[in-house]
Amino acid sequence: MSNVLLLPPPKIVPLLDPSFRPAAVARRHFAAQAAATGHPAVVRLALEQADGSVFHFSTPIFSEDAPEADANFFFVERLVKFLLWSRGAFRVYFDGPATLGRQLQKHFTETASGKFDAQIMGERIYERPFAVVLAHQLPPPRSNTTPLGRHLEGCRIGFDLGASDRKAAAVLNGEVVFSEETLWNPVPQSDPQWHFDQIMESLQTAAKHLPRVDAIGGSAAGVYVNNRVRVASLFRGVPPEVFEQRVKNLFLELKAAWGNIPFEVVNDGEVTALAGSMSLGENAVLGIAMGSSQAAGFVTPEGNITSWLNELAFAPIDYAPAAPLDEWSGDRGCGAQYFSQQCVGRLLKAAGIDLAEDQPLPEKLKQVQHLMERDDERAAKIYQTIGVYLGYGVAHYAEFYDFKHVLLLGRVTSGPGGEIIVRSAQEVLKTEFPELAQRVGFQMPDEKEKRHGQAIAAASLPAV
Repeated sequence: MSNVLLLPPPKIVPLLDPSFRPAAVARRHFAAQAAATGHPAVVRLALEQADGSVFHFSTPIFSEDAPEADANFFFVERLVKFLLWSRGAFRVYFDGPATLGRQLQKHFTETASGKFDAQIMGERIYERPFAVVLAHQLPPPRSNTTPLGRHLEGCRIGFDLGASDRKAAAVLNGEVVFSEETLWNPVPQSDPQWHFDQIMESLQTAAKHLPRVDAIGGSAAGVYVNNRVRVASLFRGVPPEVFEQRVKNLFLELKAAWGNIPFEVVNDGEVTALAGSMSLGENAVLGIAMGSSQAAGFVTPEGNITSWLNELAFAPIDYAPAAPLDEWSGDRGCGAQYFSQQCVGRLLKAAGIDLAEDQPLPEKLKQVQHLMERDDERAAKIYQTIGVYLGYGVAHYAEFYDFKHVLLLGRVTSGPGGEIIVRSAQEVLKTEFPELAQRVGFQMPDEKEKRHGQAIAAASLPAV
């Protein structure tokens, strides 16, 4: 049976993307169809991280003798892909039909997108060989959570490094006394000294507004472990050997330059979620930042962060066969193409908005925002489409995260277009996932909170 038959259309179709097939709908439909046979099989998975954390998941599939069994691999592979980028793992234990397990092993050794995931997870993030292990006995589940930030005393600097701008703020006992946003273009830069100098310049500018500097906290796109850079799009222009020599320890170098004061750098999505938790006075927050790419972070119901990656830019939310390609991983239907400036640029043609091809994405977004301020129907369709994506994306995320609040940040959500995004997402939940609509709320901080909340949260990371 063709996978397409197991990909029903959503009840609310995004205006500019009628072929969209949300993962949230497809997974529910697949599970229901497998159960309807009366004898579904089950795949059990365990994902292992370098610190010993192990996460368990299971999914019903069609039994091997069912006519629909050829769809099993697609749905299991998409699930594993999502789990790798939401949780993270260097080893995946597979308990299920051996033929399916071997297909999964071949995917990570023989296909371009599979090899990308294996190389990033194994060599880059966890520094271990990546493997899919066929096993009937899974290691027992184990997880670690830790408190994050919320330290406000003293003189602190908070910074945030994005792909199109960097921000720095001086924070005195929890109050922002100075903040600055500087445009930059780090991705094509091949010399790490350029990155070092640019970041240092922002820190020194903020420091001038404080009597002293007790601690520095920052957020940046990518994966960071103990202040070491594992994977980061900001440094994509740096040759691999130079990355190992200089970029990996760049923030430790910055820390040394500031006299080894407390210095913490974490993923920007985690700081987004932390900022939301601090401003709301609530926990169980999933933060989603729609900027040059998608950033995400999660604060547990207990107010902690986990060892999860939360790199949802690479996690698939659209199962359509012709879903847009991610430029870095080469995979289809991943979050970055739906919740970022890349999405706005991708939808321009379908909306009938003609802008120069060579215009940078931030400029294209500004043009769309200007059109939206004039109530341009074409721009409104872009935001409605993103909102529908978001509603179905949040429904999919809710299968894997326990959250009550979705905090939305990033340039794409600015202005009246952001309100359309939220309304459209809420409409999706009410129509297709009413139980979720009752327990999940969308939060969009005002412009002051957006600017200062992230800076305060970043500055609060190090304990003094």
